[in-house]
Amino acid sequence: MRRSTSLQNLLTYGLGGPIIALNIWLLSLVFRYFEHPLTILSVAAILAFLLNYPVQLFEKATIPRTQSVIIVLIITLTILSILGVTLVPMVMDQTVQLLNKIPDWLAASQANLDHLEVLAKQRRLSIDLKVITDQINANIQNLLQQIATSAVGFAGTILSALFNIILVIVLAFYMLIYGDKVWYGLINIFPANIIIPFTKSLKLNFQNFFLSQLLLALFMVLFLTPIFVFLRVPFALLFAIIIGISELIPFIGATLGIGLVIILVLLQNWWLGLPVAISAIVLQQIKDNILAPKLMGNFTGLNPIWIFVSILMGFQIAGLLGSLVAVPVAGTIKGTFDAIKNHQNNTSHDFNSDFTVTYHSDSTQGDSGVTSHESE
Repeated sequence: MRRSTSLQNLLTYGLGGPIIALNIWLLSLVFRYFEHPLTILSVAAILAFLLNYPVQLFEKATIPRTQSVIIVLIITLTILSILGVTLVPMVMDQTVQLLNKIPDWLAASQANLDHLEVLAKQRRLSIDLKVITDQINANIQNLLQQIATSAVGFAGTILSALFNIILVIVLAFYMLIYGDKVWYGLINIFPANIIIPFTKSLKLNFQNFFLSQLLLALFMVLFLTPIFVFLRVPFALLFAIIIGISELIPFIGATLGIGLVIILVLLQNWWLGLPVAISAIVLQQIKDNILAPKLMGNFTGLNPIWIFVSILMGFQIAGLLGSLVAVPVAGTIKGTFDAIKNHQNNTSHDFNSDFTVTYHSDSTQGDSGVTSHESE
């Protein structure tokens, strides 16, 4: 019996790995083929999840849902328009200046490495930095080519982005109004015991996760910008926004964003890199240890290792978008299975309790019957 159980487990785990890998490969192929429409739908769904919270607040004030959706969208479009007129031009201007400065910074770093190699030779130290300098030269050439290519298609990129933004807003509007009907129409293919826990877990993970991540990213941008301005960091707003956007990627995004900014600052001024690193890391620790537990709690219930694995799989399937939605998707799957398992355990417990009560009552009646018969 024990040998058959171990053989069954071996077959289950042995076949499960290739099947999971095959599904991931198929999902990556499907996403690459339908990348643009799936990206639009995913971004619109995330926006609908975020806007559903203020819509519910308006509904509590006895405002019909359609009117609540219209009010929230008008407020959202107003905020986006203000940011588009004020903040976006500043960020774009700093981005262009940064791209123009990076080749000079890389050249200065190459000169510093050459100087370091000369000092090492004078002190009879065998240090060969030729590989690093060659890599820097190659990076400079590639960067200049990318800048030139981007400049040619810049106007077309803006028009495409505006068109995509309009599509996202229109889709989010219809998802907020008709999303529940469409969702329940799609999910009815699943068994009845999966529909409710899956829907609740999906709303909990996506709405709470993205709302919390957005607030945490906004916290980093609002506090890092004045700190960088005080430290006289070049492109302070752009660097703060880079770190804030990277915060949207859980677990590893903050480290990647802060590391990128520190490297860019070090290329220009080595001494400025230290206070930039200290301020960014201190704020990150405040966010992770004080704000994040209060906003997010532990609603995903995922082990950090599985979070990292889910982010890697999401990036492999759908790139940056996949890494953004990987954690809430994994949390939704785990929450659904936990709810089904708890329901089965409760059902089994109730069944055992009912059986025990019935058995004891029948046994008591039987004993009394035998006693009375014997007395007769």
